[in-house]
Order: sequence, then C-alpha cells, then structure tokens
Amino acid sequence: MKFEIKREDVLRPLQIVSGVVEKKQTLPILSNILINLDNSQLKITATNLEMEVIATSQLDSNTSGSTTVPVRKFLDTCKTLADDSIIKFTLDNNKAILTSQKTRFTLTTMPAEDYPVIDTKSQLFGFKLKQKELKRLIDKTSFAMAFQDVRFYLNGLLLEISPTGIKTVATDGHRLAICSDDISTGVSEETSIIIPRKAVLEISRLLEDSDEEVEVVIGENFIRVIFSDVIFTSKLVDGKYPNYDSVIPKDTDKQIHADKQLLKQCLIRTSILSNEKYRGIKLEISSGFLKATANNPDHEEAEDEIPIEYEGDKVEIGFNVNYLLDAISALDAETVELNITDSNGSTLVRGVGDDSCQYVVMPMRL
Repeated sequence: MKFEIKREDVLRPLQIVSGVVEKKQTLPILSNILINLDNSQLKITATNLEMEVIATSQLDSNTSGSTTVPVRKFLDTCKTLADDSIIKFTLDNNKAILTSQKTRFTLTTMPAEDYPVIDTKSQLFGFKLKQKELKRLIDKTSFAMAFQDVRFYLNGLLLEISPTGIKTVATDGHRLAICSDDISTGVSEETSIIIPRKAVLEISRLLEDSDEEVEVVIGENFIRVIFSDVIFTSKLVDGKYPNYDSVIPKDTDKQIHADKQLLKQCLIRTSILSNEKYRGIKLEISSGFLKATANNPDHEEAEDEIPIEYEGDKVEIGFNVNYLLDAISALDAETVELNITDSNGSTLVRGVGDDSCQYVVMPMRL
C-alpha cells in the first residue's frame, strides 16, 4: 500500500477520529487507527469498542490496501510537519514509513483484519435534520447528565423521537433539562433511546452550527450519525429512563419574571462567597425585588438585590448556584421565568415566550 496526501487532508481526519481513542487500553490494537485505502478514497477508523468514528478523505491514488498504525504517533508526526507538506505513506514489511522531504518516520503496524468494528446490521429507522438543530437539542440539555452515577441510565442523554418532533432529556437527580424541536422525522411511531455520556459529548464536538444536514440512524443497540465525510457510531445504554414528567412542577402559584443578564450577574457576584463545596445560595423573593445571599465557613457574606416582576407573598428558597446558572445560561429568551411553589418544592425555569426548553432545579436546605 502506497499513497501521497497533503498534510491538511490527513490532519483533520486524524484529529476527528482521535477523540474516541482512550489513553489507557485493554487491547493494544485499540491504540491504533484502521487505515483503509480504496483507490481514491482514504478511510480512517478509530474505536474504543463502545464508539466508532470513520473519517474519509479523497486523494489521487489507484492502489488499495489496509493496515493499522498508532494514532497518537501518527497525529503528532503530522502536526510537526510544515503546513504545505506532502506526506508519502508506504507499507513495507509490517512497517508504516512516512516521509516528507528530508523527514522520515517508521511506525509499527498491526494486522487490519484484527481491528474490531461495531455491528450496525440491525438498523430500525433513520431521519435527517440540520446540524444546528441537533447541536441545539444536545447543548441545551447535556450539561445536566450524571457523571459516574451508580444509576447507569442517568449517565447519558434520553433521545425521544416522534413523527413530528425530537426531544432530549438529561438529569443527574438534582436537576432536569428538557429541550424539544418540531422536526418532521418521518418515523412511524415514537421511540426513545439513551445515548452514553461520552458519545453525547463526541457528537456535540463533531456538530457545527450550520444548515448542512446530517442523517441519524437508529438500530436495536446503536445510534449512527452520518456527516458528509464522517460517520459516528455508538452503542446505546441498555436501561429504562425514569419518568421525568412527574418531576416537572405543575401547580406553581408563584411566578417570577427577571431580566436574564441581571439575574445571571447577580448570581455570579453572590456566588463568589458561597461555600466552595456545596455552592449554596439563598434567594429572598418579595414583591418587586429579589435578594440573593451567600456565606461560607470563613463567616464571609455576599448580598445582591435586583428588580423583578412579582406580586405575592414573600418566599425564601435555597439552590446550588451552579445548577441555577446552568439553566439560566442555556435559555435564549431575554427574560427568565421562575415558577416556584414553596421553599421545599422544585423550581421550573424557562424563558418567557419560549417553552421549547425547560429546566427543573431541586431546592437546597441552607
């Protein structure tokens, strides 16, 4: 196998696929990438047995062949070469020889036939949508995913697909994030899957804020996202997601409207002196204003007050300020709506005039 390729034409595919390669491997071959040359198409594949990324690049060649090489070494080699370099790749006696002008590298290889791939034969259905639509659905909710929770099904993102829309849901038990979009998917019935946390972050990294379409394919135990030159595949979480709808506050009698930027800056300022471990902050809500207070074990205190739209009884409620800030920051609306029952109940956060994104934050005892 032998081919020539411009540095930038191989560097981008390498950077894309290297994201799924773990630093510590159970199998030596998982530190490698699969390089497959089929005449003018170069296909580079990386996997960690749970996720797989395939990136393609076009080149001028009339040969075919395949091998595997260490991804980190190959990537670092390409990074150090000059921007306009031409890389010559030659496979000789189980060694990959990379040359560019006076520079020469020899890398060890492993057999291509030993490289594992994810089985994607059991496809159920697929649909297409714009990259920016899928990216929005993920980015508006993924921050609420659990991390290394014993309830393994929370360490991921729930994706609900119906004929007329898509919804993403994430929760770590302390907060809940929901985002929906009216997209015609063409599916015949409602389906829900749980995408693993690492796969969600990787898909978000690959997506761009563009109108270019991607195809999403759902299988019995996998999800595949197909771009113009990249194919991402991940296994799914085999579990049942909790009934999140029962957590959303329904009968809230206190509705507060506040300017998003004012409220956000108020919380950021006050949180400076909150407990570094628990990040607790107390909100005192009265007619016409909101006062935020925080203190820490060093007996330091912070207090800030902003005007709000609210008429009703005074209420005091505590929050983890990070959870509240995450929810407010994710909203697109300029005015934030807080729906509160009492100091012991969950609070529903959403933008005024926009119900596509909703966030539920559990209260905190201070």
